[in-house]
Amino acid sequence: MKEEKELQSTPSIWRNGRFRRMFAAHTAASFGDWFDAIAIQVLVAYRWEADPMLIALIPVVMALPGLLLGSIAGTLADRVQKARLMIICDAAIALLTLAILAVPGPAWLLPLLGLRAAAGVFQMPSQQGLTRTVVASSDLFRATSLNGLVNQASKVAGPLLGAMTLAVLSPQACIILNALLRLCSGLLLLPLRGIGPALASPDQQALADEQPGKSASLTAHEADDAKMQAEPARASRFISQWREGWAFLWRSRMLLHTLIFGLFGLIAILMIDYQFPTLLRVLAPGNESLLGWLVSAIGAGAVGCMLVLNHLNRVSAGWGLGGGYVLVGGAIAALGWAQPGTGLPVLLAIGAMLGVGNGLYIITQNYILQAKTPADMVGRVFGIQSTVIGAIMVISPLAGGVLIRIAGAGTAFVWIGMTVGILGLAGLLLQSVIWRESLADPIPSAEQNADLA
Repeated sequence: MKEEKELQSTPSIWRNGRFRRMFAAHTAASFGDWFDAIAIQVLVAYRWEADPMLIALIPVVMALPGLLLGSIAGTLADRVQKARLMIICDAAIALLTLAILAVPGPAWLLPLLGLRAAAGVFQMPSQQGLTRTVVASSDLFRATSLNGLVNQASKVAGPLLGAMTLAVLSPQACIILNALLRLCSGLLLLPLRGIGPALASPDQQALADEQPGKSASLTAHEADDAKMQAEPARASRFISQWREGWAFLWRSRMLLHTLIFGLFGLIAILMIDYQFPTLLRVLAPGNESLLGWLVSAIGAGAVGCMLVLNHLNRVSAGWGLGGGYVLVGGAIAALGWAQPGTGLPVLLAIGAMLGVGNGLYIITQNYILQAKTPADMVGRVFGIQSTVIGAIMVISPLAGGVLIRIAGAGTAFVWIGMTVGILGLAGLLLQSVIWRESLADPIPSAEQNADLA
């Protein structure tokens, strides 16, 4: 009997020692990543005074591995011992992080960041699979919620702690700290390295259940034959499901308009998403820790907005999506209008405003995608969204680098902020036209969507 069938729910998930190890490792890795992210941006923008185009290439090289290797990484994670793969990835990330200390400039930094991002691509599906292996089904929601809480908390506390470290030490110290935290993550996972070997495929398991008396080698051989015969049908079914997802999205007016509305705003926002240090080194040339404080303020604003929306338990599409973009655009434009010597409280207030708008938009969009999509199509709809975002992340930062090189950081922020703000205002004024359907309306049933292929 497989190990996952023996898992029993516990009164408290913290009594699950294996999950505690995974949670501690995930926490160490997440906080280390944010220490590192702030330090690298400061190193590139302040110490090396890199050109905006080179800064724009950083998110591009970090996004490419996910686009190219995502499906391969997921397949590999299902076939190997997941904890061992995670440990290998942690070790690789730690070594590549330390190698950053030896690079002489941003041109040498980009390949290292790409390789490190590739290691992270292989680690993520392994973590999800290992969670499913060590946590009982009835505890999965709690485990997922806790992991999500770490992700959000690290976005607030990580940059804040990074800013404090930068104020006392140096970017190199933050980079070393990230490498050490990655090594700690790997060491925490070490006792789990024998858990969760590659599970038998559905064909193998079904054949084994039907013929328990046969040898393992014979069962595997027959299962391989069955798998080869079933492969064309699986490929056909995969293509059919892929087409169903696109067809459903195309026919759902509210989902389609929500994604298109978000697409235009995201194209503009990602043009300057990684260019904040380019602007801040003009506003405060000697304050390298300012980036960390600003990112923490943005994260705090987003978390506060999410807590309020969770308490209200409702939001309209127009006010959530349009209003969110108005706040985001206004904050970006305000940063562009800021002059050297602008006080820290003003900049942090603008950052919190940006975070509130971002949180308002994200919560509303995710709620619409969840509420207006049948349960059996949620994965496909979110997968389509991820694919589109990945493509934008490769193009928009480069366009933003060109714009900043031509017009300057402040002017580029004002233009992009005004563009996003106008888009949000249009969403508010035209919400009855863009989102004509109410969120309270029922979604189509699975039977009603059966003819979409």
